[in-house]
Amino acid sequence: MAKQYETVIGLEVHVELATKTKIFCGCSTAFGGAPNTHTCPVCTGMPGSLPVLNKQVVEYAMAVGIATNCKITKNCKFDRKNYFYPDNPQNYQISQLYLPICRDGHVDIETENGVKSIGIHEIHMEEDAGKLIHDEWEDCSLVDFNRSGVPLIEIVSEPDMRSADEVIAYLEKLRLIIQYLGASDCKLNEGSMRADVNLSVREVGAKEYGTRTEMKNLNSFKAIARAIEGEKARQIDLIEDGKEVVQETRRWNDDKEYSYAMRSKEDAQDYRYFPEPDLAPVVISDEWLSRIKNEQPEFRDAKIKRYKEEYGIPDYDIDIITNSKHLADIFEETIEGCGKPKEVSNWLMGDTMKLMKEAGQDVEDIKFSPNNLAKLINMIDEGVINRTVGKEVFAKIFKEDVEPEQYVKDNGLKVVNDEGALRSTIEKIVADNPQSVEDYKGGKKKAMGFLVGQTMKAMKGQADPAMINKILKEILDK
Repeated sequence: MAKQYETVIGLEVHVELATKTKIFCGCSTAFGGAPNTHTCPVCTGMPGSLPVLNKQVVEYAMAVGIATNCKITKNCKFDRKNYFYPDNPQNYQISQLYLPICRDGHVDIETENGVKSIGIHEIHMEEDAGKLIHDEWEDCSLVDFNRSGVPLIEIVSEPDMRSADEVIAYLEKLRLIIQYLGASDCKLNEGSMRADVNLSVREVGAKEYGTRTEMKNLNSFKAIARAIEGEKARQIDLIEDGKEVVQETRRWNDDKEYSYAMRSKEDAQDYRYFPEPDLAPVVISDEWLSRIKNEQPEFRDAKIKRYKEEYGIPDYDIDIITNSKHLADIFEETIEGCGKPKEVSNWLMGDTMKLMKEAGQDVEDIKFSPNNLAKLINMIDEGVINRTVGKEVFAKIFKEDVEPEQYVKDNGLKVVNDEGALRSTIEKIVADNPQSVEDYKGGKKKAMGFLVGQTMKAMKGQADPAMINKILKEILDK
C-alpha cells in the first residue's frame, strides 16, 4: 500500500502598516513615487542619523495583536539584525527578536471539518528594506530606497496548517481583521501583504516534522495555493526516491509553476542580534492598552450576526458585503440615509457589482458617496423618478458621484405625473397599434406589455409604469 503523507505548513506574513510616515523618520510611505524621492538621512542609513519611533506603528501592532488574541508584551524593545545586502542601507535591520510586542495568539478559521484554531507564535514590528531593480538591458542593478523604513509587522504562525485551503482561509481571515482595523490595505499585488510559506511533509501518523523549506515571492492567493501544491509534490517525490529534502529558501515562479533554490539554510545565517542602542524600550501602560482595546471595531463575524438579526437580507448578500470593510461601511451609511436595508443591498449586489466589473475595478475602488445612493433610493420610493431612470442616474453616481436631485432636475428626468398628458399619449399609442389592441382583446396578455413599452418610449422613460397600466387598462377594457 502506498505511503500516505501530510503537509505541515507555517507562515510568516509581512504586513506594511497604513501610517502616513515611516517607522523611524518623517518620510512618506505612499506607494509609487519616483525612485528615491521618499527618503532622508535616516531611512538611507546615513552615518550619525538617529531613528525616532512612530507611535502609530506601536498602536497598529497592538490592535492587530488584540484582535488575534495575543498577549501584549508591556515592556518590549527593538533589536538590531545585522546582514549585508545592497537594498539594506544601514547594513542592519531594526526588528524585534527577544521581546516581540505580541505573542501566543490564535485565529479561528472555517475548514471542511469545522472550525480550526491556528496558533500565532508572535507578531513583531520592524522596518522594510529598499527594493532592487535588476535592469537586464543595462546589465546592472539599481536600488530604490522609497520602501526602506516603511513600517512592517511580521505575523509568525505556528505550523498548524495542513493544506493550501487552510492557508488561504487563514490569510483571508488575517487580511480582513487587519483591513477592518484600518491597519493596512493588505494589497498583495502592491506588496503591502506578503507571505513566506514554511512547508514540510511527513508520513501520516509521524510525530517528528520533516525538513522544511521556505518559499518566497508569493504575491497572490492563487500563487500561494499553487506553490504549496508544487512544493508538496516536489518533497514527496524526493522522499519516494530515497533522497533527502534540503533545508533551503526557494523562490516560486508562478508563470512556469515551479520553484528553484535561492540559498541554503544548512548553516542558518548568524544575524548577530543585539539590543538596538539608538531606541529606548517601549513601555505600554495599562491605560494605553485599554484605550486600544476599546477602539477595536466590530469585526466581520459580529457584523454577520448583527446583519442577520437587524436587516433580514439574504445570507449570500451578507457574505459579500461584510467581506470588505469598505463595502460594509457604504452599506451602513446608505441605510442611515434611507432606512431601507433590502433596497440598499439590491443596489450594491446588482448595479454596483455590474458597473464595477465593467470598469475592471475592485471593491476598494468604489468612490461614490453613500448619501447620494440613499437620496436616489428615496427618489424612486417617492415616485419622483422610476426605476429605469434610477438605473441611468446610478450609473452617473457610480462614475462621477453626481448629486441625484440636481442631476434629475438638470436633465428633466422627473416622472410625468400629469394624467391628462399621459392619457392623450396612451390614446395615440392605442390608435396607432390596432393589431395589439385586437391581440389584447383576444386574450394575448403580451400585447399589454408591448403597449406599455411603446408608451414608456414615447414618454422617454419618464412615466410611472403603474399609472400607464391603470390608464391603458381603462381604455382597452372599454
